[in-house]
Amino acid sequence: MADYDLIVVGGGPAGYVGAIRAGQLGKKVAVVEMDRAGGTCLNWGCIPTKSLLKNAEVYQLIKHHAGDFGLKVEGLSYEWDKVIGRSRKVADRLAGGIEMLFKKNKVDYLRGEASIPKAGIVEVTAKDGQKSEHKAAKILLATGVVSREMPGFPFNGETVIGSRQAMVLPKQPKDIIIIGAGAIGIEFAYFFNAFGTRVTVVEMMPNILPVEDTEVSQTLEKSLSKQGIQILTGTKVEKAETTKGGVRLSVSGKAAETLEAEIALVAIGVSPLLPKGLALEKDAKGYLKTNDAYETSVKGIYAAGDIVGPPWLAHVASYEAVQAVEGMFAGAKPKKVSIFPGCTYCQPQVASVGLTERAAKEKGIAVKIGKFPFMASGKALAVGESEGFVKLIVGEKHGEVLGAHIIGADATEMIAELGLAIQMEATYEEITATIHAHPTLSEAVHEAAHATQGHAIHF
Repeated sequence: MADYDLIVVGGGPAGYVGAIRAGQLGKKVAVVEMDRAGGTCLNWGCIPTKSLLKNAEVYQLIKHHAGDFGLKVEGLSYEWDKVIGRSRKVADRLAGGIEMLFKKNKVDYLRGEASIPKAGIVEVTAKDGQKSEHKAAKILLATGVVSREMPGFPFNGETVIGSRQAMVLPKQPKDIIIIGAGAIGIEFAYFFNAFGTRVTVVEMMPNILPVEDTEVSQTLEKSLSKQGIQILTGTKVEKAETTKGGVRLSVSGKAAETLEAEIALVAIGVSPLLPKGLALEKDAKGYLKTNDAYETSVKGIYAAGDIVGPPWLAHVASYEAVQAVEGMFAGAKPKKVSIFPGCTYCQPQVASVGLTERAAKEKGIAVKIGKFPFMASGKALAVGESEGFVKLIVGEKHGEVLGAHIIGADATEMIAELGLAIQMEATYEEITATIHAHPTLSEAVHEAAHATQGHAIHF
């Protein structure tokens, strides 16, 4: 008999959620994690970065807008070590919480590095080198990804860093070059700039946040530029090297130029972190291939989360793990991810779900667009957050919501309503027929739905 019904390798958003769900289904479960429960997201990604960003937001608010609220602040300063320290405390608290959830759901927590010598066997090597072997009826791989290095410009942990090192820098850099303007690059650009570091962002695509709606990306670029961030889009790094003072990059775009800074943060993507042992079928980029049930090329071994490829999002990873586990043990038919929100937590925030206007045109779908600016929102003006807009994309024929894009305060909180709308194939009429509380920022969604038909009331 197997020691466990399921062994999960990796304790991040896919791993720990999948393990807990299996425990809820009455299965005997273990999680193997070589770092700490919560994985990259909780310990070195989603959670601590949001703590850092909140610090930056509060500092910026007091520094630049205290007078708007009738407040007079003198001698404003900050302590870098405490800014960083707060984020670590938040991560530590939540990691401890997950360990308690393991106990609550009778999930065994095995600390060490896992290897899969063959189906049904997981070998765990503890930090002291001691090995133990465990049998499992099923194995779920959820080992995630790591920051991808730039060819010829490897991480050194000091002047060339990835996101993990960026959130625990012992000393604030005077200047930093960020290579890559996806969500990670943009969030760190906002954070460092807020505290006075001179920030340059280099992005080879025409717009920052390239996967977002073009209008949203362009609006965010204007906002961040106004905040003091230098943004070079359509720009390629031709040469990168370390120097005595930091780093030097030769770039080409609208013009060829040389950039120098103390630190370069490379945020150009991620690479899969594959478990040791058994060879499993991978795609061209090295991610594990799975079937509709999340099973890999080896029977009894499943995979979910970032290790199976994009989108590399914690909430998607958790969804996939639950689908996989319920398929294994609850007789459910697993579903693949199709509708999911994407969020960037700089200020102004960006959130989206479904089709962009660009994608709708490429697919030849006839749509109507509805926009409502926050500057016309009573609540946005009252709280001093009038930047940005809500943009809805609905089908011309049936009026169903196909895409939603928000840039502005609390955009990442507001997007859930629109994800539900797309999931339920709701129409603009069902949104307009839903009373939204006044005054709230979410009224902008209501108005944008009206605007798809040219019927916005307050704009």
